[in-house]
Amino acid sequence: MSIRESIANIRETIYQSCVKCGRNPDEIKLMGVSKFHSVEEIEEAWNGGMRLFGENRVQEAAAKFPAFIKTHPETELHLIGALQRNKAKAASSLFDCVESVDRESLIDALGKASAEREKPLRLLLELHTGEESKTGFPNIDELFRGIELILQFPLLKIEGLMTMAPYTGDKTLIRKSFRALAQAREKSRQHFPDCDWSCLSMGMSSDFDIAIEEGSTLLRIGTAIFGERRP
Repeated sequence: MSIRESIANIRETIYQSCVKCGRNPDEIKLMGVSKFHSVEEIEEAWNGGMRLFGENRVQEAAAKFPAFIKTHPETELHLIGALQRNKAKAASSLFDCVESVDRESLIDALGKASAEREKPLRLLLELHTGEESKTGFPNIDELFRGIELILQFPLLKIEGLMTMAPYTGDKTLIRKSFRALAQAREKSRQHFPDCDWSCLSMGMSSDFDIAIEEGSTLLRIGTAIFGERRP
């Protein structure tokens, strides 16, 4: 199956999942996770209607996307992998959004790096919601401290929350993870009502149907679009 056909199939699955749980499919954005995949494959995904791409590593994205973005200016690029502080400046210059914001020291580095941007760097705060997940703010109190720090930087903009469900076949645990993120968003909205909490980035190739049921607004799909990734 071609990448274009895979995208069409996923969009149809998203539509059917939304119908079942009473959601509007227009509320959900689809990201193509292009890590380990070539510019040619990214081009094919673009031709299939994909405009939002996610990369795990700054160095890999820097090798693939600057030239691509010049010829495809509607491209939106998110960093979804762990980010080291010493790469904050490079990330700030390349990505539209960093989803993997998981600690105050990284926020500080991104805040300083963002001063060189013309428009705000969008952020999603990553919350640890599953026992098998190793990244993300560990609890709501530390999440709130991170939010307070972000608000000190004029060129950082909160857009919501992100999580990774546990790598398990137990749908109960996956659902619990997604539900915890949705609950954290409601608490964040209550404490910081002036911030934008529109995005819940959760759900990947193996569990995006559950994520839709639990309120996801951004699905990060790699394997189901591009096939098995190549290390």
